[in-house]
Amino acid sequence: MDDPAAQGRGLPLPHRGIAFGGDYNPEQWTRETWAEDVRLMNEAGVDLVAINIFGWAEIERTPGNYDFGRLDEVMDLLAAHDISVNLGTGTSSPPPWLTTAHPEVLPVTRDGVTVSPGGRQAWCPSSPVVREHALNLVRAVAERYAEHPALVLWHVSNELGCHNALCFCDESARAFRRWLADRYGSVDALNDAWGTAFWSQRYGSFDEVLPPRVTASSGNPTQELDYRRFSSDELLAWYDAEAEVLRELSVAPVTTNFMATAHIRTQDYWSWAGHVDVVANDHYVDHRLADPAGEVAFAADLTRGLARGNPWMLMETSTGAVNWQPRNIAKVPGELERTVLTHVSRGADAVCFFQWRASRAGSERFHSALLPHAGTDSQQWRTTTRLGALLDALDEVAGSTVVAEAALVFDWQAWWACDGEGHPTADVRYLDEVHALHGALRRAGVTVDVVPPGAVLDDYRLVVVPTLYAVDDEAARSLEGYVGRGGHVLVTYSSGLVDENDHVRLGGYPGAFRELLGVRSDEVFPLEAEQIVTLDDGSHGSVWTERLEARGARVVASYVDGPLPGTPALTRHEFGHGVSWYLATRLDEAGRDALIARILADADVRPVLRDAPASVDAVRRRGSADYVFVMNHGDEPYVADVPGRELTTDTLDDSHVVPAGGVAVVRQETHGRRPTQEEDA
Repeated sequence: MDDPAAQGRGLPLPHRGIAFGGDYNPEQWTRETWAEDVRLMNEAGVDLVAINIFGWAEIERTPGNYDFGRLDEVMDLLAAHDISVNLGTGTSSPPPWLTTAHPEVLPVTRDGVTVSPGGRQAWCPSSPVVREHALNLVRAVAERYAEHPALVLWHVSNELGCHNALCFCDESARAFRRWLADRYGSVDALNDAWGTAFWSQRYGSFDEVLPPRVTASSGNPTQELDYRRFSSDELLAWYDAEAEVLRELSVAPVTTNFMATAHIRTQDYWSWAGHVDVVANDHYVDHRLADPAGEVAFAADLTRGLARGNPWMLMETSTGAVNWQPRNIAKVPGELERTVLTHVSRGADAVCFFQWRASRAGSERFHSALLPHAGTDSQQWRTTTRLGALLDALDEVAGSTVVAEAALVFDWQAWWACDGEGHPTADVRYLDEVHALHGALRRAGVTVDVVPPGAVLDDYRLVVVPTLYAVDDEAARSLEGYVGRGGHVLVTYSSGLVDENDHVRLGGYPGAFRELLGVRSDEVFPLEAEQIVTLDDGSHGSVWTERLEARGARVVASYVDGPLPGTPALTRHEFGHGVSWYLATRLDEAGRDALIARILADADVRPVLRDAPASVDAVRRRGSADYVFVMNHGDEPYVADVPGRELTTDTLDDSHVVPAGGVAVVRQETHGRRPTQEEDA
């Protein structure tokens, strides 16, 4: 739910309101273009740009010799035009002279292939050579610009781990052994955690341990899980090393851009979030997904969770098409505004883009930008200036927080374990179920906080736990305590099966949650790829069934057909003062929506807007007033019965028409009292 203590606590930036801007790469352009750029930035309302993100080869053209002349000019030019700077340390990609002199710093793939330079992030996160050179650069940049009037934020590296998160070189192997020794203390403890009695894998010393490189058969699942933990920690250590230098020399806040998105899963950002002064995320609409708009909403909710409910920063997104999907789909009219306000409604107090001016050359030459190849005589430029005005109209929203009565438990480590090898079926994919349940809640008009396992849950009326395959005892007990004190929870199939070491919990499934849910199963019956089963409530399932028996729970729905006719598929259990539901199959969208509607009613969770269609997103932010955001993804106008002033049009009325594909943000002067059921009806 919203955190009253956090209300009014905006981003630690001098800018008041919603910041607007993007990556600026002046090294790609002439000085004459720089002058035009700052003029047009002022015209568009841009007030924050990120520079020197890929500046290493520009600043340090030969080892140890730094030339800041051009960067000095750009910093001064931006300051003169009242444009703040999110200053990159420049370390994201080493220059060719470094990889030529030290080819051992290049990353190695799982099958032993050394990656060549020529792209970006061609470095091993464990390399002491790269780190030494990088920290020398960071110190030089910080000493140069720590007191510059344009500086408001430090940007460590860029999208750490996007391309080099998992390196399997010998240096990484040595670092992995050190990490394991710190984690386990003894090789005996390692053997126990990894279950090395299986397949004669027992280690006599840490020196015998390797990264999970390509093997002749399936590998050790706990070794793989630990390597992902190690790799996330190794990149975090890189961030911390840069941040330490910056904080020694500067008082400006420090951050880096997370990638809390569907196509990146290499960092456990729950462990990273406390290390940054500003939680910042990069997010691009992914047209490879079944519901791209739904994934935008989920990623924004997840980023807000990382920010502990406080406002956060959208560090990068795109005005239109990207360049790295098989088909790079451009945004249709109105889509950019809806996408941006999806992020703002869910907590973003800064909206920035990659990039300011579209590049002429390089890998991302066809990536969209605020200022496109066509220049100012273009639909995109007109959209850019409208977007700047729109965000200016919402400045008063900054610092407010999002109101949510439901939570969804999400965990990167459970994702890693769930999507590994050797499971009852390869068709269970963690993020599929996460997106499916988040989407059902969104279609029901309910805002969701995304939280880690073990989070404090007492402020929520409902908690949803999708396919939490791996969970430790403490997090399982936390969920039990929440329900016992009166909470409502929905847990879905393939949850609680293993502990944090990926060891199966004995005694029957769903393992850690058997007592909470009042059920037990002794065998999983996966379904064929296209197989559908019917439940006696008329819904349909796929992917997963299990031989389930109720042990205290009430059977709500059972299978009519499939491998287990008559067996429970959905149960409800009164546990302590609360209620727990268990869903033992993957429901289709209609069945899932019906179930969510039933559980929301059971838990007395109400939508932001009553009777809004599934095509309309509504989210409430709360500060000195309430702000109701309405994003209409549908083909018909929608009348939002929300009295107040609509900020984008400055219109005061008892209701507001939101055009097809349009947006609205309504300020309500009074708030804080939840309506009674009679008033809501």
